[in-house]
Amino acid sequence: MKVKNFAMLAGVAGLMAACGGSSIVEPADMNEQRVFFALNSSEISDEARDNLLGQALYMKNHADTKIQIAGNCDERGSTEYNLALGARRANAAKSVMVEDGVEANRISTISYGKERPMVKGSGESVWKWNRNATTTVK
Repeated sequence: MKVKNFAMLAGVAGLMAACGGSSIVEPADMNEQRVFFALNSSEISDEARDNLLGQALYMKNHADTKIQIAGNCDERGSTEYNLALGARRANAAKSVMVEDGVEANRISTISYGKERPMVKGSGESVWKWNRNATTTVK
């Protein structure tokens, strides 16, 4: 019986390795965790989803932790447009964690629009870093 169970576990491990395994990793620290977005989008990419699921794992393992997710944008567009887009980004990130089992009341959101760029300057090489949702512990 033990050999059969070992063979089954080895098969599962092989299948996971063939599929690339899991890229969900619990961060050591929740401060300054960031997920990035495409231009004019609040759609969560696969990479961002993995990052957020890692954050959700942290939240589930640290039940007393509360966080804030700040939505940010690049410098293009009006202040009003970017505040709304930042809010959609923050809420999209929150939704991934809530859907994974984190209590919604432990996650607040805020939008800074284009007012708090992570990197100063212009051009796509800068703008891509400013289109983000940033997590901090409260």
